[in-house]
Amino acid sequence: MGRLLAIDYGGKRCGIAVTDLDQVFAFGHGTVSTTDLLDYLKDYTLKENVEGIVVGMPKRLNNEPSSIAKDIDQFISECKLQFPNLKLHSYDERFTSKIASHEIAMASSKKQIRQNKKLIDQVSATLLLQSFLSHKQTKTS
Repeated sequence: MGRLLAIDYGGKRCGIAVTDLDQVFAFGHGTVSTTDLLDYLKDYTLKENVEGIVVGMPKRLNNEPSSIAKDIDQFISECKLQFPNLKLHSYDERFTSKIASHEIAMASSKKQIRQNKKLIDQVSATLLLQSFLSHKQTKTS
């Protein structure tokens, strides 16, 4: 079994999270500029045993795709071409950024840390991946 890698896709930067090899735990793995994302993935998948990629798909409250959904669909199509051997999953990421901001605020009293957008993106990707793992576990149980 290989790692899963999650992406909280954004217009400027993407939060990254990865699992352990057993796909039990999600860990934050930093952020990457959106323009450098495919190069990052090529490099990472060469170095690590990656089984699949989970891409957050933000939706509005009425369940319609958000404004960035078209960019994410294009990114997923490019990933299918670049990484034909990897499983690609899109997963609802509603509220992950808000939850991440809240969790960071609860953990730190420093305003600079609470407003660190890179940290919020990384925590969002981690929440996305842990939610995906929980959902997958529920389906197989």
